[in-house]
Amino acid sequence: MSLTDRYRRPADLPPRIPVFPLRGAILLPRATLPLNVFEPRYLEMLDDVMAGDRLIGIIQPEAADTAEFEESPRAAVSLRNVGCVGRVTAYQELEDARRTITLTGIMRYEVLDEAVTDLPYRVMSVSYDRFASDLSEGLGEEQVDRANLLRVLRSYLDANRLEADWASIQRASSEFLINALCVMCPYGPEEKQALLEAPDLKRRADVLVALAEMELASSGSSGTTLQ
Repeated sequence: MSLTDRYRRPADLPPRIPVFPLRGAILLPRATLPLNVFEPRYLEMLDDVMAGDRLIGIIQPEAADTAEFEESPRAAVSLRNVGCVGRVTAYQELEDARRTITLTGIMRYEVLDEAVTDLPYRVMSVSYDRFASDLSEGLGEEQVDRANLLRVLRSYLDANRLEADWASIQRASSEFLINALCVMCPYGPEEKQALLEAPDLKRRADVLVALAEMELASSGSSGTTLQ
């Protein structure tokens, strides 16, 4: 059963989810995020979700504060208001007790409040209602300026001397391409959050293109040489 078949409406997702705070990391619907899990509290979280619905919420910490990662799990680190829930779609146990997993994004959520539990990791009460359209695969693709997106992507890769499988890129849907690029792109936490919170696919693509063009301009590269 595909994720599209499994989750058709917000009510198909739980109102409380464990969250994995990661600075500079986001997840988006139908994009994938590989993770290397090694901290004991998150290993316990992973054991729990694998025994249950396999769902984890990715969310960024609010402040540039390392307490979330260095102190008690109850360290008072504020989290962003918007994250994305994903399902564990690949899982591997390693000999040194680490786990490698892949999360596939389902839909974004708003944090309502933090649940009080005895667990070592954080659990949030969330609402999906604002992002119900995330469950409609391909919604808004016809509004995306795909030619411009590919032009800027090509210029960005050339400027950074990066290789790409252009045959696969050409075959990919605009939604998959945009969301995957947003997850993989090496931008900072604020830029990542802007991409996550873009209200629709077109505006997410517009933000992604604008960020790439600003970087190209600052480096003195031109996005106008692509034939």
